[in-house]
Amino acid sequence: MSMQKRLLLFLGAPGSGKGTLAQRCVKDLSYDQLSTGNLCREHIAHGTEIGKNIDLALKSGKLIDDGLVTCMVTEWLAQNPAKIHIILDGYPRTVIQAEAFDKFVDLQEHQPLIVRLKISEQAVIDRLTLRMVCSEKGCQAVYSLVDGSGCQPERENVCDVCESPLIKRADDEIVAIKHRLKLYSTHEQQLLDFYNAQGYEIVDLDAVQPTEAIFCEFKQRVHG
Repeated sequence: MSMQKRLLLFLGAPGSGKGTLAQRCVKDLSYDQLSTGNLCREHIAHGTEIGKNIDLALKSGKLIDDGLVTCMVTEWLAQNPAKIHIILDGYPRTVIQAEAFDKFVDLQEHQPLIVRLKISEQAVIDRLTLRMVCSEKGCQAVYSLVDGSGCQPERENVCDVCESPLIKRADDEIVAIKHRLKLYSTHEQQLLDFYNAQGYEIVDLDAVQPTEAIFCEFKQRVHG
């Protein structure tokens, strides 16, 4: 594939390795990663109108409105026209978001590409039950204790980046994982149906492979 300006929409179950692949793309291929989670925190920290609405929703225990998320993402894209390769991390999550995003995107300019990381439910469970994250909120680096994953910390239970203790997330327990996977499966199929109907290009990657193998496949099939 040619090195044209494009938006990469990573699609994959929790634990499929979307974040790890995105980090490799940023580090080794100079991609830009737009994380909706980080963007939410930035808006809240700077007290923007979007940030105030997001903060209100979170404090009220409500989901952040789809329109608000889309507004935040499209505003960032409009403010960063020089970015060549952008990975959207955590967006779109729903068909409503995808429909709104499709109306914004100029297909000739951005060329959206769906990168789908395929993995079985059991593989996700095996992976997430052995996942550890940095306890420092400003870091949140992710590690895997799976043998051969290539994502193990250099020192046991210590973050390689900031040396903070590693912890296990509460939602990485088996019951919580299965619940998340069930919800994700529904949303993923709806998104795939929408993307196929819109004629978006979809590239499937085998997410069961070791991290390095997934990255190599990505470079061959997507980066070009």
